[in-house]
Formats: sequence, structure tokens, C-alpha cells
Amino acid sequence: MSRTIALLAKELTDVRQNLTIFVPAFIITVIAVFIPVFVAVIVPFVTGERLSDSSDLEVALEMYRQDPSMRHLDPEAAIQAFVFQYFLVMLVLGPVTSAMSVAAFSVVGEKQARTLEPLLVTPITTFELLGAKVLGALLPALAFSVVSLALYLGVIGVVAREGVFWALFSARTFGVIFLLGPLAGMVALQLAICVSSRVNDARTAQQLGVFVILPIPALLVGQLLGVLRLTTPVILTITIILVAVNAALMWFAIRLFDRESILTRWK
Repeated sequence: MSRTIALLAKELTDVRQNLTIFVPAFIITVIAVFIPVFVAVIVPFVTGERLSDSSDLEVALEMYRQDPSMRHLDPEAAIQAFVFQYFLVMLVLGPVTSAMSVAAFSVVGEKQARTLEPLLVTPITTFELLGAKVLGALLPALAFSVVSLALYLGVIGVVAREGVFWALFSARTFGVIFLLGPLAGMVALQLAICVSSRVNDARTAQQLGVFVILPIPALLVGQLLGVLRLTTPVILTITIILVAVNAALMWFAIRLFDRESILTRWK
């Protein structure tokens, strides 16, 4: 345990010294915050047409009227809550991108800096080594999730109608941000670690992350089309699936991580 903690501390120190890897995640988060603000606030303000007057959003309005916790909202606020709730899933892209970037540079960066080999000749197990690297990427991703949600809710509190801010304080919101986000980030970072243990280029290691990123916009489109709704049971079901996928990926990564090959091939 002490070896894992020491490795984790080293990983977090390396992250603090290379904060530029978070720039893509920050840009994605800003875009994810801006899009629902544009749809729910800016467009109605510029056009002078209320969202609640649009026939295209009647289904959303009716859906929120059936939710007891939303009945206190006026029609315009209910539509805004609908938009902000459904675009919330886009915030998951930030932590996923963050975790993927950290993980890809974690192994490849150490290979290039020749700092990985000394670790591999120590008694530390592959599970401890990869576990420290996973946590070293996951903890910044969790911190990024907190900052992203604070930014999102802060903007909503400033620009949205009364009641919308508190309507977003729900099990669905926290499930998306603190369950789906970190677990999807873990899938991305473990894929990156699996690939980075075999390649010598961080960009190559990041490419598999697209298989994790693509389903996130698909969730958004499915919700907007009415095909899928991220209710609490649905979030819990996806969470269980992601936990199983992460366990399988860790098992696979341990077997893929060839210490002898790294010691002899990447010199």
C-alpha cells in the first residue's frame, strides 16, 4: 500500500508540472457550457421568441410538468431546465479527455524520459504500478468534474430563470457527473494505458479514446430525439456496465503490460 501511495504522489506531482495537458479538456468544457446557454438563453433573447411558445418543445414541457419536483417552474423555466439537464451529459467529455491525456502521457512520457525502467526493476507489482497510474489520472479527472459542474451550475444561476438552478440539483445530475463521468474516464484512461504500454507515441495512445467519446454525444442525441432518457435507473445500469468494463480492462492491462519487453525494447 505504501508503495502505491508513493507512486500515486509521484504521478500527481508529474501532473502538476504538466498542466498544459488539461487545455483540450478545458476547451471542451467551455464549449459544453456555452451550447445549452446559447440554446436556452441567447437564442430566445435575440429572436424575442420564448422557448415555451415553440411547438417543437411541447413534449419537453409536458414531460417536466409530469415531474412533481418541476411543477413549481413556469413554462419557460421548465424548458430551460430541460435543455440544461439534457446537455449535462456533454460535461462528461471534459473528465474523459482529461483522464485520457494524463494516462497517455503517463506511460509514454516515462518511457521517453527513461524514468519507467527504474520502476520496473523494483519489487512493485504490475497491479500496483498500473493502479497508481490509473488513480493518478482519475483523481485529476474527478477534480475536473467538480470544477466543471460548479462552472455549469454557476452559469445557470446567473443566466437562467428562477428555479432552474435548484432544479438541476438532482440524483440524475450528480449521477451523470460523479458516476458516468469518472467511470467513462476510467475506461478511456485504461485504454490509453493499454496502448501506451505498447507504443512510443502519446498521440497513438490517445486515439482509442474516440471509442469512449463517441457514445457520449450519442446519449445526448438519443435524449433529444426522445429515444432515451437518463433516469436514475438508467444511470445506475450504465454505471454497473462501466464498472464491469473497467474491471475487465484492468485485468487485460496487467496481462498486456510486458515489463521485460519495455526494459529491453524501449532503449
